[in-house]
Amino acid sequence: MPARLATILSEQGIDSAFPIQEATLPSTLAGKDVLGRGRTGSGKTLAFSLPLVARLAADPKPRKARFPRALIMAPTRELATQISRVVIPLAEGAGLRTSVIFGGVSQVRQEKELNSGVDILIACPGRLEDLLRQKVVDLSRVEVSVLDEADHMADLGFLPVVKRILDQTPRGIQHMLFSATLDNGVDKLVQRYLDQPVIHSVDSSQAAVDTMEHHVFVVDADSKKELILELASGTGRRIMFMRTKHHAKKMAVWLSKAGVPAVDLHGNLSQNARDRNLAAFSGGDARVLVATDVAARGVHVDGVELVVHVDPPAEHKAYLHRSGRTARAGSAGMVATIATPDQQGDVKSLMRAAGIKVPFEKVGPQSAAVVAVRGDKAESVTYVAPRPQSNPRAKTLADSDAAGGRGRRRGGRGNSRPGRPAGRGEAPASGAENRGGRDGGERSRDDRPRSDRGGRPAAERGGRPAAARNERTGERAGGRNGGQRSGGGRSRSSQRQGSGRPEGREANAGRASSSSRPTASGSRQSNTIGEAIGQKTQEALAAGRSGRGRGSRRAGAPQSNYKG
Repeated sequence: MPARLATILSEQGIDSAFPIQEATLPSTLAGKDVLGRGRTGSGKTLAFSLPLVARLAADPKPRKARFPRALIMAPTRELATQISRVVIPLAEGAGLRTSVIFGGVSQVRQEKELNSGVDILIACPGRLEDLLRQKVVDLSRVEVSVLDEADHMADLGFLPVVKRILDQTPRGIQHMLFSATLDNGVDKLVQRYLDQPVIHSVDSSQAAVDTMEHHVFVVDADSKKELILELASGTGRRIMFMRTKHHAKKMAVWLSKAGVPAVDLHGNLSQNARDRNLAAFSGGDARVLVATDVAARGVHVDGVELVVHVDPPAEHKAYLHRSGRTARAGSAGMVATIATPDQQGDVKSLMRAAGIKVPFEKVGPQSAAVVAVRGDKAESVTYVAPRPQSNPRAKTLADSDAAGGRGRRRGGRGNSRPGRPAGRGEAPASGAENRGGRDGGERSRDDRPRSDRGGRPAAERGGRPAAARNERTGERAGGRNGGQRSGGGRSRSSQRQGSGRPEGREANAGRASSSSRPTASGSRQSNTIGEAIGQKTQEALAAGRSGRGRGSRRAGAPQSNYKG
């Protein structure tokens, strides 16, 4: 290995190679295509990271935006993140830049990193294909390609996407493919892209029995929950696997309430929530991680002493990968599978396929075998319910309703804009302040009669012909958006006052004179309906004499709108 990479490994406490690394490094460092197989936790990540970084560092080239020099593909976000933790220290020591892209998060940051130029791109196939279609990334300058957990790619249905991506890489580059098993179409990838690959298979496809201690506990369904609690109560870290996302979340909450700090990990969580829960588990704030098979690959946390299959997996490969979260990198660990009497037949077939020969033990929650697997019991921790997050929008709507309605409905109360004072003790300084209908503010109209706005010369309307026309336009807009349609607390009958119509309208004019709009010296000090629209007009509305008030339109034309 290059001296500076060996120094970085030594600083991390890595002084000797694992079998998969010892077998593949001579071939990968020589630039050959390699097909490697090793069980999970055997050191495959370093086996391809070291030759990749060494090759790029030996031939430095200027970075070009959106054109990475090396590509590593992984099937899940967790595995991509785990790979980045191994690659980044090596890359930084060699002066290389790394970027990680996957779905479930905004791609803005990812685009920014790609535009600034990266040497090593670690990606999940789905998001990578999206960015390729958007021309955000280009693989025409890739020199090394790595496909990790290829069999899991096939299980998830990613092989067509992987083929489309690899088809965009240059021919003749170095390809490295690593997997725990080589089936489900992985051989087709090998034939299509690898040129005379060197094959290294250092581990059996069955579970390790030398570093893992396997147990199968048979328990009645009524006692299963108590057994789970007992196994979760140890002092060390432990992972419990469930079949469904709903049950994983429910189990994590139940354990936490029972005094065992636990977090969940499953596909329904956002990426931020996944990272936060994994950080709590890695940092020791939570002793138990309750997960679905999304955590069966790619999740590496030091010191996981026990893996519990609360729901036995459907196939032996899932058992191998789940169990591989413990006894990693040569350390020891225990695996316990919980089976109810009706599940014994399926579990026997599962263990046979996985190569595990252990007796089935019928136990209770306090059996000696259970206590031995649990180890020392940790102290109970008081459960603290998560603090509910505030909803600013809900608060705004509530405040708006308290201030007199939302104001965007037809006939709504116009004083709904947050920050606008509820009281109306002062009249607006100008008509411009009353043209806020489209913004949800006050929608009261100009206090002049409609006839003044439409039937008199500009000089008699205050010498502001343009402003008056603009005001009338704003008034119409405000009315359409649900503001006050009653002319600032006045019925249509009042707006006919002084319009120069025949004397036969005196009755209507009499009604209009009683609902004139208060001035700045008026007594509007609150936001009640009566003070908002005028006491006299309120009485008129109650008596059914108003033409157009607050709320829906009347079916018939108001009497004051009769044109003779």
